[in-house]
Amino acid sequence: MNLDTLLPNLGEWLRGTGPESDVVVSTRIRLARNLADYPFTGRATAAQKGEIVTRVKEAVGRVELPFKLDYHDVPGMTVLDRQFLVERQLISRELAAVLEGPRGVAFDAKESASVMVNEEDHLRLQVLRSGFALDDAWADIDKLDDALEARLPYAFHSQFGYLTACPTNVGTGLRGSVMLHLPALGITKQIDKVFRALQKINLAVRGGHGEGSRAFGDLYQISNQVTLGKSEQKILGEIKEVILTILQYERQARAVLMKERRQAEQDRVARALGTLGSATMITAEETMELLSVVRLGINLRLIDDVPATAVNQLFIQTQAAHLQKLVGHALDGEERNAARAKYLKTRLRELGSHR
Repeated sequence: MNLDTLLPNLGEWLRGTGPESDVVVSTRIRLARNLADYPFTGRATAAQKGEIVTRVKEAVGRVELPFKLDYHDVPGMTVLDRQFLVERQLISRELAAVLEGPRGVAFDAKESASVMVNEEDHLRLQVLRSGFALDDAWADIDKLDDALEARLPYAFHSQFGYLTACPTNVGTGLRGSVMLHLPALGITKQIDKVFRALQKINLAVRGGHGEGSRAFGDLYQISNQVTLGKSEQKILGEIKEVILTILQYERQARAVLMKERRQAEQDRVARALGTLGSATMITAEETMELLSVVRLGINLRLIDDVPATAVNQLFIQTQAAHLQKLVGHALDGEERNAARAKYLKTRLRELGSHR
């Protein structure tokens, strides 16, 4: 598959069609798995990693699932293609840039499922869903996990559960995360209070690209930190309960904005659209912040002539790798900021032609 064919697609996590999608952008569940009789990735030789890749590729090619997984070799990719897959949430930054030796990823055409090979663990299974869909995501990843386990000997201990390279993943190996758009909590200065409460109950808060990433555009990932001693249903139930509470807080904050400063918010949205449509240079970070304002304006019905799906698409297509693929050549920092501004201006003008 030529990765450029993915460019026009939103990908499952940005479709904006799932439950509670005004606040919840996407749901992701990951499972960490390792093959028995092989050292963890950090201690495995290149030859052993190559054997793991061969076995996983064979299993992925034979599993019976509702979708087809295509395998892609990461070391054979350009740096641009690797970053492109990171931006699309299909691989981690570690798999793209840090690790050495044979490794890869298999994913489906809808970009709803992926299997990373030889990341921190031999296997990192992932399912993505639009909106708040923990139960659906769990049902899908459970089937994928069972299908692979039928063909691959997982490292499993009767007392500790699935064995993983990082002790915090031992047990179920499950990381459930929900990406939230929380602009109103930020505007009303309640966001830090919410995050402090989350840390007390062992839930992590990260930026849009997970561990180590900063939050831009009011996008936050909330996930569990503990997997040992809890069932999958218990972990997902705890996440679900917290997300429902945050949903309520964000919507209450949005109601306050509409009641107390509707005109100011309308002006803020108009200014954001004006800047996005007229700037001659703009950074990815500023673009994310302004698109966040526009996305809130759409969900508050302060504007009705810009589709939410178009904003979702701009979130990803203005990222560095996507932008360079769209223009067809490499760009340095200033060139990238100028190209981003030009692309935004063109896209917003196209949207305006349909108003």
